[in-house]
Amino acid sequence: MDIIDDLKYRGLINQVTDEEGLREALKKPISFYCGFDPTADSLHAGNLLIIITMMRFQRAGHRPVVVAGGGTGMIGDPSGRSSERRLNTKAVVDGYVRHFKKQFSCFFDFDGAKAVYVNNGDWLGSLSAISFLRDVGKHFSLNYMLSKDSVQSRMDAGISFTEFSYMLLQAFDYLNLYEKFGCRLEIGGSDQWGNITAGLELIRRKGHEEPAFGLTFPLITKSDGTKFGKSMGGAIWLDPDKTTPYEWYQFWMNTSDDDVVNYLKYFTFLSKDQIESLAAETARHPEERKAQKTLAQELTKLVHGEKALREAEHISEALFSGDISRLTAEEISQGFKDVPTYEAASDAPEGLIDLIVAAGVTTSKRQAREDVKNGAIYVNGIRRTELSYVLSENDRIDGMYTIIRRGKKKYTLIRY
Repeated sequence: MDIIDDLKYRGLINQVTDEEGLREALKKPISFYCGFDPTADSLHAGNLLIIITMMRFQRAGHRPVVVAGGGTGMIGDPSGRSSERRLNTKAVVDGYVRHFKKQFSCFFDFDGAKAVYVNNGDWLGSLSAISFLRDVGKHFSLNYMLSKDSVQSRMDAGISFTEFSYMLLQAFDYLNLYEKFGCRLEIGGSDQWGNITAGLELIRRKGHEEPAFGLTFPLITKSDGTKFGKSMGGAIWLDPDKTTPYEWYQFWMNTSDDDVVNYLKYFTFLSKDQIESLAAETARHPEERKAQKTLAQELTKLVHGEKALREAEHISEALFSGDISRLTAEEISQGFKDVPTYEAASDAPEGLIDLIVAAGVTTSKRQAREDVKNGAIYVNGIRRTELSYVLSENDRIDGMYTIIRRGKKKYTLIRY
């Protein structure tokens, strides 16, 4: 199965220019690129689809050119948006570009010639208005630009000349990368089709004979129609300081049965036979969630590494079994990142009743005593029914944390 057929099997081709010509070009190694505008200090789960697709092309023998939009990020892409983007300062955008390179280095080796990381601010930043208008602007009619979906969708709400001109900057990117790195393919999300074809038009108008191509992926949504890459807490980030490996693991574990097979196709390197085997097993035993577990394992290992995967699985197992004492302080900081936290004094033992009232586990001592007597209070997973129980050093995990649970799911983190 060649790369195009593999992408088709995985449902990852939305539009492609001259499919047969691209198949022929891909019989030999080529350079290809995708751009990522730095609008935050981290990549997110939505970016992962393109990153993994770039890895697929690389595994098929082609060279990825990762383009950080240090220049276009100063302007703002109107594609897929109903309003203007907030303009960041150059210092902020440059900081994001540096963060991006560190994250992309987890997926591509930029030290050799196997992959390239470039910042389009390096060439767009030195481009004068006069040369841009003469060398790029003259090749595009107003009618051509107005016909693009990214512009059409904004006509009623309004679009600034800044964002209106974005497609010309991206077209210039493709021309520059074609001439400098031999890039003959640009890939991107379905909302980038107009920008990609503008680049192909500029390459053609500049008289280049060797053909270039464009390929886009469909917009990924959940089966319930909600946006992919979001959770109750907001975006799912690749940065472990923003989304911990445990949260990342749980995000994929919570994939619905209706979505999991598609996600295995989109986001993993599992073969067709492996995916179909998992799909059949999930259909027979949905309660085992083997497909979800495989998905979470593959993506946690890919993004955060084997050690982080083991920690995420260990946290999940401990929380499921209730045996909190098995966790390390580092694992607790991940697994209980968003639970209510109480800062306790570290110099003296504390009675359980007083502690759960002070920490807000219950609203009164009367309720606290009832909960303890009724067996509703757990300390590090152990039920405590003694009203006179006093917590000691032995109740502190790594000397730093105690986990109080009320009932089945209400956790409070005590931090010393």
